[in-house]
Amino acid sequence: MQVVFTYRGRRVTEADVALIRELIHQNPGASRRALSRKLCEAWDWRQENGQLRDMVCRSLMLQLHRSGHIELPPVRQRSHNPLAHRSKPRLVLTDRSPLCCGLKQLGTLELLQVRRTGAEAEFNGLVEQYHYLGYTQPVGEQLKFMVTASGRPVACLSWSSAARHLGPRDRYIGWSAAVRRENIRYLAYNSRFLILPWVKVPHLASHLLGRMARELPLHWEQVYGHPVIYLETFVDRSRFAGTCYRAANWVYLGQTTGRGKDDHTHRANRPLKDVLGYPLVKDFRERLTRVG
Repeated sequence: MQVVFTYRGRRVTEADVALIRELIHQNPGASRRALSRKLCEAWDWRQENGQLRDMVCRSLMLQLHRSGHIELPPVRQRSHNPLAHRSKPRLVLTDRSPLCCGLKQLGTLELLQVRRTGAEAEFNGLVEQYHYLGYTQPVGEQLKFMVTASGRPVACLSWSSAARHLGPRDRYIGWSAAVRRENIRYLAYNSRFLILPWVKVPHLASHLLGRMARELPLHWEQVYGHPVIYLETFVDRSRFAGTCYRAANWVYLGQTTGRGKDDHTHRANRPLKDVLGYPLVKDFRERLTRVG
């Protein structure tokens, strides 16, 4: 059967297009949202956690509509997009007295997953105030961890879906473009790592990266229903040497091109960054290059 369209790894055949047209014909009063849910159910197209891939399906149908393969019903209502009009995180008032001691003297460290909890706003505010990049809402699958010592915040780490295209990483793993599209969900990107500026504890950063490597996969599978088997991050060498990542056995893979994902000029327009990776299992290449 001829493939007429491909979107986010989903190949749409002539038979699929005929099915979508029939679905639209049989449900003349249905909205675009309702049609996408019906199509997900017909395809049994679900996320790892069992939820319908409704938003991806809606985007796929819109692309088919724009390319002339199907005709969707008119848009009924343009809902407010909170992502496009997101206000900055609120100011956080916290104990800023210097915390200078050895790692053992710091006491028990708690890694709290705060995504979709009452502590998420505090996490966002701390990152906005004290991380040099500020706070940016992660995209895709994501988790946020606040690290506390005796109830006092000392660090924040956020993790999100990995970049779809990353040359040094893709060459290191050795997967094809098709396999990458299928298995990219098994990667997590460390988008923010903040040790609060008044916390001066030697080896704290590398210690936390080691803890995260053990605990993140458990939280990720609990929330999203699939494992994480490889971690990655970028380090801006104009600001940092990436010492804590190297101390935690992360591997240097190369540098970014400095172009970003939305580049159309093919010229560097942002700082080059080191790409570092951390496999969570020994057979990561075998598992990440496996199909099905």
